[in-house]
Amino acid sequence: MLTFIGLGLFDESDISLKGLEAIRNAELVYAEFYTSSLMGTDLEKMEKLYGKKIRMLSREDVEQQPDWINEAREKDIVFLTGGDSMVSTTHVDLRLRAKELGIETRLIHGASITSAVAGLSGLQNYRFGKSISVPHPYRSRRDVLVITEAPYDTIKLNSELGLHTIVFLDIDKDKGYMTVNRALELLLYVEKQRGEGVMENKIVVGIARAGSEKPLVKAGYAEKLKDFDFGAPLHILVIPGKLHFIEAEALVKLAGGPEELLEDLSQ
Repeated sequence: MLTFIGLGLFDESDISLKGLEAIRNAELVYAEFYTSSLMGTDLEKMEKLYGKKIRMLSREDVEQQPDWINEAREKDIVFLTGGDSMVSTTHVDLRLRAKELGIETRLIHGASITSAVAGLSGLQNYRFGKSISVPHPYRSRRDVLVITEAPYDTIKLNSELGLHTIVFLDIDKDKGYMTVNRALELLLYVEKQRGEGVMENKIVVGIARAGSEKPLVKAGYAEKLKDFDFGAPLHILVIPGKLHFIEAEALVKLAGGPEELLEDLSQ
């Protein structure tokens, strides 16, 4: 049996009772934290609460050489991830590999950033379109700095449909955690290069440390918010589309957005 367990958003205590029981009953415990990290804890704290030794997996262990799942043929194994157990495509692929090997799988879900974003910002969850990720720029073989434009295209499409966009921010072992500020810089750079106005005079929402006791949620115009201090990671960015009046009120009263949001809707 291979059980996928989502650990939630911030620290070791976010796990469900069902997930905790599964860990304590398991023979082997594996985890990966390259798709998402629990910033409010560390391996020592997790092992102390869970009562089990945790074996950390690299990206290669999960995506390219997941030979360790063969042990689930004979043993009860759990696989831990931040957030929910099946939000990442990587984890779905791993479950499919297990099925091909005849290994039974089980899912124990955890709190996901996709639902937390709606709750913290006040934006309605059914009004979100396709989500995207903003990667760190990289150097091409010709030593040219490459800034991908695909995230901007998705935001543009969602905006045309009046839909909100969740913008996931890159986690890189060498370049670190991307911030809301850096993501906005990159998106605004693409906009300037293309001469388009998707982000111009646009209200955006930055969220930091979702799941902690004091998460930071701030709404404001993109040009101004790129200089706002969001503090420590993890960060996530939201680009609202067309606002319902309750959403506008939430962005003003819950996320410190500009009062003109309400004035615009009243006209």
